[in-house]
Amino acid sequence: MTTKEIGDFGEDKAQEYLEKNGIRVLKRNYHARVGEIDIIAKEENTILFVEVKTRLTKDYGNPSEFVSFSKQTKIKKTAIFYLGRDDIDMRFDVVEVMYKMVNNLPVLTEINHIKDAF
Repeated sequence: MTTKEIGDFGEDKAQEYLEKNGIRVLKRNYHARVGEIDIIAKEENTILFVEVKTRLTKDYGNPSEFVSFSKQTKIKKTAIFYLGRDDIDMRFDVVEVMYKMVNNLPVLTEINHIKDAF
């Protein structure tokens, strides 16, 4: 599988998880000139900007550890670009998706939703 296919798998699983937990997904793969956001969602009156990290192993650390300060800054700028202002209740989350390969297909093994990750 390609990196994009693995990323899409992770985002699909993250979306399923969020929706199962009462969070409404508004948009996926939002692109703006300042950056990209994997999932934009809404929980009650709060807009969530979610970075999804999908990994096969934790050999090099937890997936969330790969959301660098630079990436966080881009996500925050993109969020403000999306909203048009910064005075709205918003939260920046990370969803870690772990998987294993079975018959050349990814299978979900673990999902971890980190609220207020940064």
